Parts: sequence; structure tokens; C-alpha cells
Amino acid sequence: MDSTAIAAASKTTAFDPHSPGFGLCISYGLGTIAIAVLLHTVTTFFPALMTTVLGQSPALAGLLLTLSKLYDIVVDLFVGNRIDRTEARMKTRRRTMLAGSVLGAVSFFLLFSPPDIDGPWLIIILSATLLLYSTGYSLFAVPYVAMGPDIARSYDGRTRLMAFRTFFSAIGQMGALAGAAWLVEMGDGGLEGYRLMGAVLAVVIFATQLSAWAGTRVVPEPVPHPPSERIGFAATARQLLRNRPAVMLLSAKLLQYISLAVNISSGLLFKLNVLQIGYDGQAQLSIAQNIAMGVCTPLWLMAGKRFGKKNCYLASIALYGIVMLSWLLEDSSITTFGLLSRGVLQGIGAGGMILMSLAMLPDVMQHDMKVNGVRRDGVYSSVYAVFEKTGFALGAALIGSYLSLAGYQATTGGALVQQSQSAIDALYFGNAIAPALLLAASFLIMLFYPLGKANIDGQGAPA
Repeated sequence: MDSTAIAAASKTTAFDPHSPGFGLCISYGLGTIAIAVLLHTVTTFFPALMTTVLGQSPALAGLLLTLSKLYDIVVDLFVGNRIDRTEARMKTRRRTMLAGSVLGAVSFFLLFSPPDIDGPWLIIILSATLLLYSTGYSLFAVPYVAMGPDIARSYDGRTRLMAFRTFFSAIGQMGALAGAAWLVEMGDGGLEGYRLMGAVLAVVIFATQLSAWAGTRVVPEPVPHPPSERIGFAATARQLLRNRPAVMLLSAKLLQYISLAVNISSGLLFKLNVLQIGYDGQAQLSIAQNIAMGVCTPLWLMAGKRFGKKNCYLASIALYGIVMLSWLLEDSSITTFGLLSRGVLQGIGAGGMILMSLAMLPDVMQHDMKVNGVRRDGVYSSVYAVFEKTGFALGAALIGSYLSLAGYQATTGGALVQQSQSAIDALYFGNAIAPALLLAASFLIMLFYPLGKANIDGQGAPA
């Protein structure tokens, strides 16, 4: 046996596909920090940068985000196809992730460091930067998600792996919301604050993406299966649509992503203009939410094993929706307890939603492979990403347009003005009512989700 074969054998021996090692779970999970920072910081702070610093309308901010997400959909599908149409899937995924790491970090910094100009050239530069950001995000996120079924190849093993992702997602969201808010506040809410935030978080993005890239080198190539290129696009689409568990999971996630986009695109403006708690209040809420999310992750993991992923998913959706609706009860008289208690409850609900949905995605991939005999991890990962981008595109566009129609007044230099009652009502709608209604719809869909442990590790299959 030559040295190459020995190295390959030792790598395979050290890798347990049913229960990935702690080190692998940590390094893989760290990549979720970058995804959370990239996604939540841009969705939350780009509209605020546009409307409170650059003097642009919320409708324009929503339109630019929407166009970048629509472009992102094309990139997601391309990347998903590419990583499936190769025998060396793990090698291709890691190369693609590395390219995305560099492009994502650089474009994130540039997005929050716009030139000090006004007029059409500013919009052109921001639009081009958003496209670069979207490309980098897809190049990393699609192959990263596609690795899940090959890192953990059992029903409970995937839940354990995704628990690490959920924990690190809480850290990433804290950096994206609390850390970003504090950095912007250090610059008095102006352009210098946004530039500082962009520089610091770009380093965090690159470092955590690089960790995921380096750590997954121990994962061997998956067992060969019939390549997806032998099936045409139309036949693939028909088979995906016949995968009822996948359709239900993705439909529920689409509604949740629209809900999240509406909420966080209007959320910072709600805190600045309605609750009047400033960037510090945003930071405090985020810390409470994400500490609770991280702490409760092991509890959700145990609950998932005992009560099943579906039941825990339904419970977490219900909790999160109720907390969203409760924001209708608050105004500028909100107490610290009212703010932090909602943060804790949101964190508990978000932790369950993230963990269970992440753990269910590899299940529907495996179900598809059992039924159709084809490995399509890249396709499913790209479709999942498409639903994410579509949800965020729709949410950002709808709430941005609604705020503009309601008369929201844009400012420059971080200044705030007294908004009209119609604009205040629109912020309440975006921060509370719309998210709760969309979450209720996703709850109803998941009531009929058929997959359980017996369908995955056992012999059964859903009807």
C-alpha cells in the first residue's frame, strides 16, 4: 500500500460518520458564525445605513437587497449543480468554500465602507458590491450546507452536528446584531461607525469560514452514487416535487424567512423610532436572545431525541410567533425587563427552530436518495438557499415599499426625526403582526410533516 493509500485509510479510520468527533463538530460549526454575520448584519444594518446615514429611501434599500437576492438565486443553483456534477465532491466543495471565504469577507467590508459621494454613482457602487457579497455568500454557504449529510450520516448524529451549528449561530447573531450595533455606536451612528463595523466583522467572517474549510479536510469522499447529471432538469424537478417531506419543510422555511426578513429589516428602525432605545437597546436585546439560544441548544437536542424533531419544531415556532406578536404591547415606555425577557424567549424559540430545521434538511436529502437512488445534496442545499434568498428578497422588498408608502422619513448622519403615525403603524406591522402571521402559516404546514426516525434509520417510508 503506497503512502497516499495509507493516508486515506487513516483519515477514514479517524472519521466516524455516525457520531462526528468534537473537534470536527467545532470547526464545522464555526462556519455558521460567518453565515449568521453575513446574513443578519446586511439584512439589519444595510437598510439603516441607507435611511439614517446615506439619506436614501427604505424602498430603495429594499429594492437593492431584493435584486441582490434574486441574483443570488441564480448563483445558488449554479453552485449546487456544480458541486453535484463531480466525483470528487468533498474536494470541490472545499475549494468552492475557500473562494467564497475571500470574496464574502472583502465584499462585506466594502459594502459598509461606501465612498463619501451621492447620486447615481453611489447606488451603482452599492449595487455592484451587493452582487459581490451575494456571490461570496453562495460560494461558501451552498457547499457548506451540502456537507452535512456526509459529516453525520444517521438521524441522531445529524441532530448532534446541527446542535453545534445552532450554538455557533447564536454567537454569530450576537456579533451581527449586538457587536455590530456597538461598533456603529462607537462612530456615533454615522458612516465612520459603519466602516469600523464592516472592517472588524469582515475579519471575523474570514477567520470562521477558514476554520470550517480547514476542519473539514478530515471528511473523506462520500460513497459513490449515480451522478445527478444523468437525470434531466425536468425529471429532477418532478422528483423533488414528489418528495413531500422536502416540499413541506422548504415551504415552511420560506414563510419563516419572509417573516424574519420583514422583522429584521424593520426591527432596528422600530427600536430607533418607536421604542427609542437606540443601538444600545438593539445590542442588549441581541445579547439576551443569543445567550438564551446558546444555553438552550443542549436542551433542544435532548428534547429532539425524546419527543422528535417535528414536535420540537412546532413548539419552537409557536413560542417565537407569540413573542413576535407581543411587541404590539410596547412603546417608548418599555422597561429593561420587557426588553430582555422578550430577548430570552425569542432566543429559546429561535434555537429550536434553527436546530430542528437544520437537522431535518439532511433527513429529506436521505429520503430522496432512498426513493430515487440519486445523491443530490448540492441540489437540495442550493434549493434551500434559493428559498432563503427568495424569502429575504420578498420580505425586504415588501417592508421597504410599505414603509415608504406609509411616509417613513429618511435622514443623514445618523439623525432621527419624529415619524408620522402611519410610519409608526407600519413599523409595528413589520416588527410584530406580519412575522406572527407568517409563522402561524408555517406551523400549519409542519403539522402534516411525515418523516421521523423510523423513516430514516428504520425500514419505513412516508406515504
